[in-house]
Amino acid sequence: MKPEITVNEEITLITLQNIPADIQFISDVFAEIASMGVDVDMISLSPAQSSRTNLSFTINDDDLVKILSYTSKLDDGAVKSVVSSGNCKISVNDEAMINCPGVAAKVFAGAAKAHTEIRLITTSESQISMLVTKSDFDAVYSDITVALS
Repeated sequence: MKPEITVNEEITLITLQNIPADIQFISDVFAEIASMGVDVDMISLSPAQSSRTNLSFTINDDDLVKILSYTSKLDDGAVKSVVSSGNCKISVNDEAMINCPGVAAKVFAGAAKAHTEIRLITTSESQISMLVTKSDFDAVYSDITVALS
């Protein structure tokens, strides 16, 4: 297995805290973001512990102003937006990852060697994506590449 590692730069992480734990609300948020012409990439929904939850997603840094004008008004101002710009997304892709235990362990071991904060992780059967700060990018990328070789 020789996974492909891809990189996207200038990524903003937005976390909407205290949103209603309601799929219709979440659907409406993404429909409005789409109507603004903004591409959303990584999405992570925290497990609901009550009627409220947190939703994180990434966008291109250039779209931040559009999003903030919208998210500041969500749920009559009850939703708090936490923003982190200037990040990089590192994705490990390989169809051979399907039914191949241990790939995530190698990727995370590489990231751990870099002693960095991982801002967000999303996965599928054939892809693992991690969001890291621009300042940590070189070390994380290098250590993941070594871990997978």
